[in-house]
Formats: sequence, structure tokens, C-alpha cells
Amino acid sequence: MEFAKVTALLRATTLEAAVLTGRLVLYPSGIVPERLAPARPDGEPVPLGGGGGRPVVLLHGFVDNRSVFLLLRRALARHGRHHVVSLDYPPLTGDLRTAAEALGRRIEAVLTRTGRTEVDLVGHSLGGLVARYYVQCLGGDARVRTLVTLGTPHAGTSVAAPLADAHPLVRQMRPGSEVLRELAAPAPGCRTRFVSFWSDLDRIMVPVETARLDHPDLRVHNVRVSGIGHLALPVHPTVATGILAALDGDAAEDGGTEGTSEGTAEGSSSVA
Repeated sequence: MEFAKVTALLRATTLEAAVLTGRLVLYPSGIVPERLAPARPDGEPVPLGGGGGRPVVLLHGFVDNRSVFLLLRRALARHGRHHVVSLDYPPLTGDLRTAAEALGRRIEAVLTRTGRTEVDLVGHSLGGLVARYYVQCLGGDARVRTLVTLGTPHAGTSVAAPLADAHPLVRQMRPGSEVLRELAAPAPGCRTRFVSFWSDLDRIMVPVETARLDHPDLRVHNVRVSGIGHLALPVHPTVATGILAALDGDAAEDGGTEGTSEGTAEGSSSVA
């Protein structure tokens, strides 16, 4: 292996270890689910402070909780996104579809309280797959303007993890699972715009390209991230900058796209 690649791998591994330590410290703070802002007594929507654009909904990965998004929430707030909600799904959830249905109910509650008609959605790892199922299979494309996924196993991951396959959610993330076959099915007319961040040093996504989203019916922009591992994707400032750009509009489709089929487009870029 080339010296530069070894150095990059060592740096990414060191960063992953630091992020994991931080996760363990912060994890207790995210155990209690976040409460939505209470509705006004008159039943009117709660106004979004400062304009704030669409509400942003964050969905964590497997065996994680909302504490993983602490730094991203701060970045969104500094960028003018004043209504950010981190949602949880119980670790004992046995079916990704159940989590997707619960996500849909929570999004409806967010829209009711804010008076908006759409949200933006960011999902890390399994959270991105749950969000994608909601959008593609449960009519969520009517509610989600942009879905950003971070290290999500869109084509399934073959990573070796002892005893992990005992959990049904892990089995649903394996290549060829029934859920992934559903997501690979035609999705004509899907209105949501997808932005998928995938890392060349993601050791949870095997192969790393499985975190790319390739589907002929979807509007997708894949972003390759260099030198960052799986755990660092939700906390790295470079990725946060890319997420902010994706949520700001159609910028992800402006910089060079190539047609894939029937007027859909897929663009690719990279960040380091």
C-alpha cells in the first residue's frame, strides 16, 4: 500500500477512535427522545424563528441516538436553520419498515407545528435507509424536499460483524434483502431530491461504493468524501459544509450532471 494511503488510513482510524470516544460520552444525553415544540393554545402553527427555511429532520444510525448530531445541529443553526428536530427509533425495532412508518408520523407532527408543507431530511447510515424507505415506499416524497444520506448502505453492506446478523435490522441491510429489493424497484415520479455522501475509507460500508445511491428513477447527487471514516461523517466540518450546500437548494444539480434515463440526472463530486 502506498505511503500516502497508509497515512490517510491512520489519520482516519485515529479520528474514528476519537469520535467513538465522544459518542460514548454523549450517548446518555440522547437517550431521552427529543420533544417537539408544543403547539400554541389557539391551535395555530408555531412560527419558525428568523425565517429558517424548511424544518430539518435528523435520523441517526443503528444502535445510536440523537446525540450524534450535536455538532451538525450547531452548524445548521449558525447557517439559519432554526427548526431542527432529531428523531429516534428504538434499538429493539425489528423492521426497518416500522421505523419508516414512525418517521412519517413524526414528520407530520413537525409540519403541523410549523405550518410548513415540506421538510429536509438527513439520515446517517441505517437512518438514511429508513428515510429512503419512507420517501420511496410510503409516499414521503410529498413531504421531503431533499434527503441527504451519510454512509448509508443503499446496495447493502457485507461488513463482517460477529453476531450482528442476529438483529433483524442488520439482516435488512445485507445485499439482496427484501427491503433493499423493494427500494430497487421502479419509483417513477418520485419528487424528492437525493444527495448521498459516501467515503472512500468507510469500513462499515463493504464495498465502500455501496453507500452510493444509483437508481434510474431518482434524482441523485453522489458526493465522494476522502479520508473520513463512517463514524466521522455526521460530525466532520467538511461534510457539514456539504450538507448545508445540499439543503440550500438545487446547487447539487448545478455542477455538471449526466442524464441517466427519462430525464433524470445523476451528478457526482468529491470533498476532501
